[in-house]
Amino acid sequence: MKGFSIKTEIEEYDTFEQFAKEAQLGEKDLVLCGEHTYKQYVEPLSLGVQTLFREKYGKGEPTDGAVDAILDALRDKNFDRIVAIGGGTVIDIAKAVAVAAPEDKVDDLYDHVSELEKRHPLIIVPTTCGTGSEVTNISVMNRVSKGVKMGLASDAMLADKAVLITNLLDSMPYQVFATSSIDAMVHSAESFLSPNGCSISRLFSSEALKLILTCWDKVVKEGGEEAWKRYAAEFLEASNWAGLGFGYAGCAAVHACAYPLGSVYHIPHGQSNQLMFQDVMKMYKKLCPDGRINELEALIAESLHVTPDTSLETLYALMDKVLKKAPLKEFGVRESDLAQFAKDVIQTQQRLLRNNYVELTEEQILEIYRAAF
Repeated sequence: MKGFSIKTEIEEYDTFEQFAKEAQLGEKDLVLCGEHTYKQYVEPLSLGVQTLFREKYGKGEPTDGAVDAILDALRDKNFDRIVAIGGGTVIDIAKAVAVAAPEDKVDDLYDHVSELEKRHPLIIVPTTCGTGSEVTNISVMNRVSKGVKMGLASDAMLADKAVLITNLLDSMPYQVFATSSIDAMVHSAESFLSPNGCSISRLFSSEALKLILTCWDKVVKEGGEEAWKRYAAEFLEASNWAGLGFGYAGCAAVHACAYPLGSVYHIPHGQSNQLMFQDVMKMYKKLCPDGRINELEALIAESLHVTPDTSLETLYALMDKVLKKAPLKEFGVRESDLAQFAKDVIQTQQRLLRNNYVELTEEQILEIYRAAF
């Protein structure tokens, strides 16, 4: 039995300027972010920090090749703290940089995960409301050389500080809001159902889920793609709580099945989770209709003011209004891919599958893919 603990200090500020002043950011700090973020929030403060812009090393989610290039670029730099300002890609890269020895490549990190040590203090400032990665020990990369998207988990990658600043979400496009908030919802649902959770982790998971659903409901009813910004603080908070929940209890089959979609077809992470969520939940309900899934139904029912027996279908419909769901084939996925995806999930995602509400076989995972196809 492991004890629940929060090893990352969580801070909240109204503006980035307040945080920069309090943290005394300066020339010994490496700021890892997107160039747009730097120009909007960091450059006007003339802090003298060192910088690394992630888009110079590739677009989309992090790959082993991109992270190796970043590690190469940093070998001769002298810096103390790493300040990651961004979404999941920036945060995952920063976690790898924080534990990498001067000579390390990405493969070295995966090959020696039990020996990783933090080599730079790490401060994470999220700019989306989905990843929750600011309080978890996991970095996810597409290991193109291995043909698989995999998580790298080590307590050495936990941030020393997670800094929540609501106004950093101001310029986030609706599509990013939609996919990232869906990711946070899936984090909360999967960690709530996980057999490896505890009463404290489920508290964070359930409160995150209720806050996301009630705010989604308001956003949909108020209409317009700007409505979500009225609830940015709540979505950022819920994402953080969901991170605390799944950081202990783990994510499960939804994430495991989503990874091949991101790795092979480059579907955004939150959207790939949406594509798998409904059919994983239906499989869970089919295999084990009585259990913690009933508690999940009750939470959803309470949040959306429906009955428990209609709660999951109501959630699927609400998600569809936040972001329209489409069959896998509309993203270019081929029916011939599905069997290989199911096989790869079983072979490479056991870290996630051990957190399933119920155990799934390769055949059942294939059935999930076929339902989503």
